[in-house]
Amino acid sequence: MTSIDLIRLHRMALPLIKPFRTSMAVETHRDLYLVEAVTDSGISGWGECVSMDWPGYTHEYTDGAWDVTLEFLLPRLAEVRHDPNPEAVRRKLEEVKGNEMARTAVSTAVLDAWLREQGRSLGDFLGANKPAVDAGVSVGIPEHETIDELLEEVSGYVDAGYKRIKLKIQPGWDLEPIRAVRASWPTIPLQVDANQAYERSDVRHLQSFDEFGMLLIEQPLPEYDWVGHVEIAAACDTPICLDESILSLGHTEAALDFKAADIINIKPARVGGLLESVDIHDMCLERGIPVWCGGMLETGIGRAANVALAAMPGFTLPGDTSASARYFAVDITEPFVLENGQLRVPTGPGIGVDPIPAYLEELTSEVAEIEFSN
Repeated sequence: MTSIDLIRLHRMALPLIKPFRTSMAVETHRDLYLVEAVTDSGISGWGECVSMDWPGYTHEYTDGAWDVTLEFLLPRLAEVRHDPNPEAVRRKLEEVKGNEMARTAVSTAVLDAWLREQGRSLGDFLGANKPAVDAGVSVGIPEHETIDELLEEVSGYVDAGYKRIKLKIQPGWDLEPIRAVRASWPTIPLQVDANQAYERSDVRHLQSFDEFGMLLIEQPLPEYDWVGHVEIAAACDTPICLDESILSLGHTEAALDFKAADIINIKPARVGGLLESVDIHDMCLERGIPVWCGGMLETGIGRAANVALAAMPGFTLPGDTSASARYFAVDITEPFVLENGQLRVPTGPGIGVDPIPAYLEELTSEVAEIEFSN
């Protein structure tokens, strides 16, 4: 029986190839940490905390998640470490409210170790039924907010073979860029992401997006504005997708019951882990609601888990499962490479990838090690 004997946290900052700008912030690097769960037989499992370095996307931020992991999550993990089956770990970590990204990092590392001990892949455990998944790409707001900048960047992604383009938008940067991209690529699947940048009073403006035949409008209003999203969803022909509003299975059920969303973006780190993601997927599949897998500029560790999740049958839209080279000159793992617009689902035990030791050592700025006593 697997026992978790040791946890290591590896703090690092990975520079992005180019700044990534949304309506909330500009990111120039990824401030993150990896969780390494080591079993009594010496096998390591890995998870990634994908919080931002400040509480702008959610309440979580990397320094806070690091502290919550050490002070609250790992003492609870110690209580189930001798039988770390996924459900037991999930229930124990859920005693800590919120902090979904920190909980996801710990639970994924333990799940990875648990599966590696069995020689079983994450895709097999989740019920994935595809050997590869269609890859979409998220395009940030250009530095100088010019259409030429945007079209040049999108052209590179189209030429690379990405199956779907997502444009980050905000008031003042929406209709013109959408129109330009749609005119240049009339048939490519296209969607936009507002990251909560609009208000209920913008309903007529959002209705004007309908002419472009897009897949969806993602998170137009603040995350807690359920009534506003109901109104927007009723007013727009373009499907409304919720992201930041979806923190759990319960949030998803409410969104669908209230008709606040037509599509759900499932991000494991945002909902508290892979098991909650599976529950959301299953409910949406039963109701005939399309889902896709969002991303948080993950390294290969987080990307491997997302790709396996996106290979489940209910994920019918391309996700933000871009190749490593979209964000990083050097990934922490062997890079994920785009092949005919798809990423392969790892088939090795657990998440199927490992940090490259030399890169792990080079990029890590701080290590915290917690050894559990018997």
